[in-house]
Parts: sequence; structure tokens; C-alpha cells
Amino acid sequence: MADTQPRNVLVTGGNRGIGLAIARAFQAGGDHVIITHRSGEPPEGLQAVTCEVTDTASVDQAFAAAEEIFGGPVEVLVANAGITRDTLLMRMSDEDFDTVIDTNLAGAFRCARRAATGMIRKRRGRIILISSVVGLYGSPGQTNYAASKAGLVGLARSISRELGGRGITANVVAPGFIDTEMTAVLPDEQKKAYLANIPAGRFATPEEVASVVRFVASDDAGYITGAVIPVDGGLGMGH
Repeated sequence: MADTQPRNVLVTGGNRGIGLAIARAFQAGGDHVIITHRSGEPPEGLQAVTCEVTDTASVDQAFAAAEEIFGGPVEVLVANAGITRDTLLMRMSDEDFDTVIDTNLAGAFRCARRAATGMIRKRRGRIILISSVVGLYGSPGQTNYAASKAGLVGLARSISRELGGRGITANVVAPGFIDTEMTAVLPDEQKKAYLANIPAGRFATPEEVASVVRFVASDDAGYITGAVIPVDGGLGMGH
């Protein structure tokens, strides 16, 4: 899966969880990696730029800062930044809905739009959008989150049709339940209920998601575009 030369990789929301595992995987593979985060200190050993994906000016500034550090354009974008504001449909406010859509879907759009500029000049690029099994399968109490993650599929496929002839691919990776700090604190009964619906019988590790993302970004995956790749242990099969 090794590519001939290190690439410039930008991972949004790469300071924890799945995003951090993705950033570490690219770094271990020899690529130049920068993560974006909104606040705080970056993880040890990773370069970072601050970015608020709901703000176009902030996205532009983050990319400009990353390009200066890289000494060239972003060649691989992993749009991972996302939030949740879970509540039942009848209780969900406009703000709950709009904030999640603006971050998870419009934020990915803003980053992909900005990344495409440099990729078009190089006639090469990988855009990978991190969705969720919830975007394909649905989940009660997550109409906003599911809608935002489902929208990434249309975004990736439209980018594929626009830019595919320029050596740029756009794909979606859709993780299921992942063994992270968030799932670790779930009550045992709730974990058992989730596991009962997962054919693989376990949660995934963040590193398993990262491995798939890194493959999709590789030269070996150059003919894969507009695809939705689940990493969910079979939970959402057929969706």
C-alpha cells in the first residue's frame, strides 16, 4: 500500500478518536501530516493548524497555513471533523439541526472546495469524507446527524463526476460503532444491545478505520471513486 513519494495529508478534527488514529496511520506510512483542531494543544508528534469548519475564512486560513508548512498543496484531504446534538425529532430545535448540518456536511464541503484548488493544479488528489453507519442505516434521536452523514454520499459522488477526469477521487468511509472513549463509558446493557446487532460481534478499533482510509488514499485505490465503504462489522449491510 506504500506510495512512491510522501503526500501532504490534512485531517480535519484529527486531535482525538478516529481522526487521530487516521493521522497517526498516515504519519507511520511516511506521509507529511497536519491535523486541524478548534482549540487546545495538538497531540504529541503531530503538527496542527486551528480551523473552524463552519467558517469559510477559517478554512481558507487553515489551508494556507498548512500549505506553507508543507511547501505545497494538500494532496490528501480527510474530512473527519464532526459533532452530534442528539435528541428526538419532536424536541429538536432548528439550532440543533442547523449546527450539525453546518459542521458535518457544509464543513466537509468547504474543506473539499478549498482542497480541490491545489489538487486540480497537480492533477492528482484524494478526498475522503468520514461518514457513519447512521447516515445509511438511520438512528432514532439522530435525524440531524444521520442527514448530515448521508449528505456526504451525494457530495462525494458529485465531486467524483466533476473532478474524476483530473486524477482526483472522492470516497466515503462509513464507520460503525468504534471502541473509543465515548463508547467505553456506555452502560453494559446498552453495549450488549448494540453488539447484538453487529454480525462481527464486537466494536471496531479506530486503527481499523484508519487502515481503510489509508488504503482509499493510496495509489492502489486510484480507480475507486464515488464509493461508500462501510467499516461496521456488517451492521448496516445492504444500506
